[in-house]
Amino acid sequence: MLHVVPYQPLRLITQNSLTSMCFKLMLSRPVAFAQIWKSWFSSHSLVGNKNIILMGPPGAGKTTVGRIVGQKLDCPVIDIDDDVLETTWNMSVSEKLQDVGNEQFLEEEGKALLKFSASGSVISLTGSNPMHSAGMQHMKKNGIVVYLDVPTTVIMSRLKSMKVDRIVGQSPGISLKDILQFRKQFYKRWYDIHVLCGGDIAAEVVAEKVLDAVKRYQNSELETFISTRSSRSGRSMEKDSCKYFSDVVIEGLAPDGGLFVPERGLPEFTAGEWQSLIEATYIERAQVILERCVHPADIPASKLAEIIGTAYGENFTCSKIAPVRHLAGNQFLLELFHGPTASFKDFALQMVPHIFAYCIPRSCNYLVLVATSGDTGSAVLDGFSRLRDTDKQRIAVMNFFPEDGVSPIQKSQMIGCQKENAWSVGVKSDFDFCQTAIKQIFTNSDYTGFLTVEYGTALAAANSINWARLLPQIVYHASAYLDLVHQDIIPFGSPVDVCIPTGNFGNILAALYAKMMGIPIRKCICASNENNVLTDFVRTGVYDLRGRKLIPTFSPAVDILKSSNLERYLHLIANEDGQLVTQLYNQLENQGHFQLRKDLLEKLQQDLVAGWCSEEDCLAAIHSVYSTTGYILDTHTAVAKVVADRLQDRTCPIIISSTAHYSKCAPAILRALRIAEIKQNPLSQLHLLSSYSPLPPVHWGLLETLKKKGNEDHQVCAADMGMLMSRIETLIQNHFM
Repeated sequence: MLHVVPYQPLRLITQNSLTSMCFKLMLSRPVAFAQIWKSWFSSHSLVGNKNIILMGPPGAGKTTVGRIVGQKLDCPVIDIDDDVLETTWNMSVSEKLQDVGNEQFLEEEGKALLKFSASGSVISLTGSNPMHSAGMQHMKKNGIVVYLDVPTTVIMSRLKSMKVDRIVGQSPGISLKDILQFRKQFYKRWYDIHVLCGGDIAAEVVAEKVLDAVKRYQNSELETFISTRSSRSGRSMEKDSCKYFSDVVIEGLAPDGGLFVPERGLPEFTAGEWQSLIEATYIERAQVILERCVHPADIPASKLAEIIGTAYGENFTCSKIAPVRHLAGNQFLLELFHGPTASFKDFALQMVPHIFAYCIPRSCNYLVLVATSGDTGSAVLDGFSRLRDTDKQRIAVMNFFPEDGVSPIQKSQMIGCQKENAWSVGVKSDFDFCQTAIKQIFTNSDYTGFLTVEYGTALAAANSINWARLLPQIVYHASAYLDLVHQDIIPFGSPVDVCIPTGNFGNILAALYAKMMGIPIRKCICASNENNVLTDFVRTGVYDLRGRKLIPTFSPAVDILKSSNLERYLHLIANEDGQLVTQLYNQLENQGHFQLRKDLLEKLQQDLVAGWCSEEDCLAAIHSVYSTTGYILDTHTAVAKVVADRLQDRTCPIIISSTAHYSKCAPAILRALRIAEIKQNPLSQLHLLSSYSPLPPVHWGLLETLKKKGNEDHQVCAADMGMLMSRIETLIQNHFM
């Protein structure tokens, strides 16, 4: 995708006095003049003929911040209250409000905005301006709207100290807090840039944040992506082929076989910025975090808000989206199974399809390929099937899963989630073959070129190799920490450990990214089942697949030997040394193993510790936790619980990621709880769990999917690349032609 930053002409200087002064200075002190002109050019090229429009609740500091920004840019400063409304009305704003009442005041205020015009200025809106739609549309035509987001409790304290006793909308029975909360929907509708403002932050600091945010908004060229296997010298030669967020969403895998990562890393939040999100909802936290990771040139803030609202609004059964529940002692569970397909995969895959549909060009059809070890398949199929009908006509998804390597319930769920644009194919092999096959297909330029020329169809990926899959996972790790602070379990700044059942390394990588962005995570505990290649690697630095065969376990989602996202982490700790990463993965591919240098292993062990859990210990943990607490762990969470018990030092809280609802693992749960003889039919297994009244209810979405008729129908394919490519071509012919 070509990113073009529109040219914005400099505002002309017409003041005779300024021109005369500059002319005299140029003659008498040419060096000083050059410095001033350079400063003026830098500042004014930031604004051009656009206005910087400051928006926020009363008491947010818009007027003060606006003056400081104006001084720094040496441009006009306009306060709508003082310079427009009171001048127009010949009375104070408070007098006008008292005179005409709330509704008429908003109308009069909006009319005044519609008559107002300015360019190259810093404008401070009133707290109620955004409630007038036509007025705000007029202002946005020539302005960049910056939302100064101050926590409601801070605003209420400021208004009290300012002795503000009335604002627009206030009436008997309606509290000030209710009004401020009501107004947020209007602020969110209009802003281009979001600036977090903590309680004690100085106006000068806010002004700098505004300027930095405007610079970022104006310059998308800085937020490019590179491959984990690209060399530094190669990058300088490839500046003409920069990749942006929308590009990497579409392409999925880098052409050299590496994975895309942001060239300048992830944004860091200050402690104050994180603290300003403590009282926020999950959706509000997601909006703030993702806005800082996705440039508005790729997805504008308003569209991103729409996507987040669609993803998490009605599709999750718990209003908290990702609640944190106390388990026992210093252990807490991060419940990630309240989405429609009952696993943590829903957090990314209710969002990614809408991101993908927005980013792709309208001139081409897309087939999304995905490999799954269990939970990803149903989440991908469900997510893409929720697209608008017009999008489903040009976007289809094909899910490959190991035919005999997932649980019966997972298989039935994947087959039951098939829709008109979403299909499942069972492969007579394991997950590692499915994932490797997809990577090979993407890097086969002859094949992908043939599909594009012959059928007008491009391929894309929805596995966690796609960068967009990781970003929503960062949100829930950050949100879990903020929830512990909000619940007064810890003060902000106190560390926590996290323990995550790990197969493909995406979930735990997202926790490491949250740590890099400022969340005080001390250690990430990597929990494996009997396929414990990662445990050995974290402990020794040796990644060794020689002689290993995949072992089917009760926790199939982490039955993985080749962990794709580990490559991104190695690239990070190797200081972006793409040549080293290429060397390691070539050695893994050709010889079946590689070994980290000692210094890199030491870096890795500062972030990670690892352990693994046997099948017997997994079932025993499920039984033990239920017996003592009444809570049922799924098998993957039980793996993490066992490892957490062994490795935590109990000096800080530990957050265990509960990655799936227990009903997805019904046979193992029935066996662990010793309830009854296990029946083979998945629906019968769920009915048996449902009939056992002491247990919490089974997952509603899972039960509904398994009730669908004809969910035994799906394609089965041999573990052969030619066969897989043939199936892909057939699907394209049937859906798009």
